Amino acid sequence: MKQLTQEWLEQLPIKNVTKLTPVSGGDINDSYEIIADNQKYFMKVQPNKGKKFFEHEVEGIKLIGQYATVPTIIDYGEIDGDGFLIQKWMNLSPFGNQYQLGQMLANVHKHHNDRFGLDKDFKLGRVPKINTWQDNWTDFFIKQRLNPLMDMAVKKREISKDDLTHFDNLKEAFKKDMDSHHSDASLLHGDLWSGNFSFLEDGKPILIDPDVYYGDREFDIGVTTVFGGFNADFYEGYNDTYPLDTGWKRRIQYYQFFYLLAHYVMFGGGYGLEVKSILSQY
Repeated sequence: MKQLTQEWLEQLPIKNVTKLTPVSGGDINDSYEIIADNQKYFMKVQPNKGKKFFEHEVEGIKLIGQYATVPTIIDYGEIDGDGFLIQKWMNLSPFGNQYQLGQMLANVHKHHNDRFGLDKDFKLGRVPKINTWQDNWTDFFIKQRLNPLMDMAVKKREISKDDLTHFDNLKEAFKKDMDSHHSDASLLHGDLWSGNFSFLEDGKPILIDPDVYYGDREFDIGVTTVFGGFNADFYEGYNDTYPLDTGWKRRIQYYQFFYLLAHYVMFGGGYGLEVKSILSQY
């Protein structure tokens, strides 16, 4: 964690900082509780990556915030090459109304675009995202999600020629499955695992840390199933609001694979066994 000096803190857009306490906030950013002018804030700092690191998150919060509860942004910027993002402090709980969480995600997904992607790439994360607009979801997911990620895996991890053959088979199966499924370009959270939602003190859900783009809504649903944390009420609330199409339980296997492959690229370890187990089925 970067040591923030008094000189650094004095350049923040909030003044009279009287307390700075490191808090848990994920494995990507340094996170702090900060008190300034008797107000409490949550601040994330990304050393050496500048203001642009948080532009994508800010854009995502603004987009999703039109349809869901999200953190309130105070300001973001850059100090001595370090990016920072300041949000209003929230007292959060891991427990709340998951039915409403499902409804909230469904309302985000109801917002459609005419193409898949986003107007900007995001290349500063551990897994760069190429968001060039596409008219076809199958092309977008294969060319701009699966292929670049597998290229990274080949460079960083143990991927055999046999694995790559199975990977080609997986992509062909994906194309075949998508031939009978209509994909709308829904606004996606993009990284909806259990660490990226929470609940306010009154039990109402809140979405955090988005990685937005427009894609098939089944991508978000697939990600929710990888590490758990979403109960039956969540899926009931979602389906009561925006019913999923027949066959979704089969199709989300491709998005589960993508998410596990991303974790294999980033962390290695046991994720490789899960990735290779899925590949062996194709």
